[in-house]
Amino acid sequence: MRPYLAGLGLTALALFAPGVSALESDARQPINVAADRLDLDDRAGTAVYTGDVNLTQGSMVLEAERVEIERNDQGEVTQVTATGDKQRAYLEQRPAPKEPLVKGWGNTVVYHAGERRVELIGNAELHKARDTFNGAYVEYYLDSRKVQARSSAQGSDGQRVRMTLTPKSSP
Repeated sequence: MRPYLAGLGLTALALFAPGVSALESDARQPINVAADRLDLDDRAGTAVYTGDVNLTQGSMVLEAERVEIERNDQGEVTQVTATGDKQRAYLEQRPAPKEPLVKGWGNTVVYHAGERRVELIGNAELHKARDTFNGAYVEYYLDSRKVQARSSAQGSDGQRVRMTLTPKSSP
């Protein structure tokens, strides 16, 4: 069990490590995970949380019905996949102390740790400051803060990309 505990710490650090877009204090905050069930396969490097999963560290929040964390042989997190059931999976983080939360929803939310990239797949929605992006697929790069949206995603019905860009001078 100890390798997994070390891996969980690495999981949290990789998920919520400080960067250009993350609050530096987030990485120093305690990690809290709550779920109805945990299935751990230490040899395969996977941990699967199911049932009203809530993972937090500092300003970062991840909520879903199911969260799977994959680690490589060194115990580093490679991917976190969150899926919703009746509700979409949800991810939020405050990019900097005086900036509003970045919020994302999708039937599936995939975090690629090495690339610091988030995919919102199926019924995707991203709120970044006062701008919103909707589509079947929305991709957000944490460090560069780039957003890409598409009208279709594998396994989802096509839907038009919609965005609302709010001028900074608007109330």
